[in-house]
Amino acid sequence: MLFGVFMTLAELAFEYLKTLPDDQAREVLDFIRYLKMKQERATIMDLMTAQELTLMHIWDNPEDDDAWNEF
Repeated sequence: MLFGVFMTLAELAFEYLKTLPDDQAREVLDFIRYLKMKQERATIMDLMTAQELTLMHIWDNPEDDDAWNEF
């Protein structure tokens, strides 16, 4: 099994994937989905952190602290 030198990584992975039995191909697909989900979660956490840092000066102020202390 010799694959072309100029194949992209995705093309090369697909060529290997096509040679696997269905049960192993499903495992590979599950792992790819896991990696994609992990990447998306990291992006969401990065956005949440950036938002928190941006809004910190709005949330953390004496006026609001006094108002919330009544509850």
